[in-house]
Amino acid sequence: MKRSSTVARGGVVRGGAVRRVVLAAVSVALVAGCTAQAAGTGSGAAGPSGSASAQPSASESASASPSDSESASASPDASPTDDGKAPSSSPAFPTPEPSGSASDGAPASPVLMKDGDENEQVRELQARLRQLKHFDRAPTGFYGSMTARSVKSFQKKQGLTGTGSVDETTWQRLLGASRKPTSDELKPSTTNALDTPAPACMTGRVLCISKESRTLAWMIDGKVVSSMDVRFGSENTPTREGTFSVGWKAREWTSTIYHTPMPYAMFFSGGQAVHYSSDFAARGYAGASHGCVNVRDRAKLAVLFDQVKVGDKVVVHW
Repeated sequence: MKRSSTVARGGVVRGGAVRRVVLAAVSVALVAGCTAQAAGTGSGAAGPSGSASAQPSASESASASPSDSESASASPDASPTDDGKAPSSSPAFPTPEPSGSASDGAPASPVLMKDGDENEQVRELQARLRQLKHFDRAPTGFYGSMTARSVKSFQKKQGLTGTGSVDETTWQRLLGASRKPTSDELKPSTTNALDTPAPACMTGRVLCISKESRTLAWMIDGKVVSSMDVRFGSENTPTREGTFSVGWKAREWTSTIYHTPMPYAMFFSGGQAVHYSSDFAARGYAGASHGCVNVRDRAKLAVLFDQVKVGDKVVVHW
């Protein structure tokens, strides 16, 4: 007579019980396989007993949100691409603001550049405007009143509303009307064109220093005697703006803080001074001062040093 049972560990187990045991074992094996794979990715966490916590299934993982490192580079409302990769990073420039330069009643296009901005896109803007004779000085990368006037002039010539800010419409028109600037056009080695003097520069003996055009003009009673390129402090060590006077001078001086030479130094605000910089002469605007006004033309500054007197006015403005 056939037996319908299986002996296990000396006991008798019915056929139905065998099938349940086998199915339970398969189920345990599948769960262990999923959690082991998830744990291998570093996303599982061990519980008190040492087993990994439950993870999403393979089908769930396809629609799961990106990892923290992926999310950091993706825009908040972006969705995964078709190939399952994380969304591409957001543009380098900040979210544009609405503008009203459209002249045909169409919705205003976003603002790309405006007064107060300072970046390499502004430098390109200035170089392109200079090609079209709307901007008459070397690009600085700073969007100030002169740049705004130049943009407004271009907009009016193009039949756009003269806002003075660059929106998408204005930028596309400018790209179409100009060519890509060369390196020399973006950062010319020639002397910068002078800015319009600040009102405080128009009387007396004045070192009139413009941050926008990066120039120093030595003026006497409103007339320019000489001028030269200058460089200023970085964002962390800015050159102070305002009206000052030359407190003292030193033909040869070494910084007591940074231990660097400061020939032909004319101090006007604490430790800040107009002086020659060999670094500025060598690297140009690739560097910055610690707050002083750097001059790169030593010969011009040497002549100016002999003309300027203690007590003469110093005006630093945009």
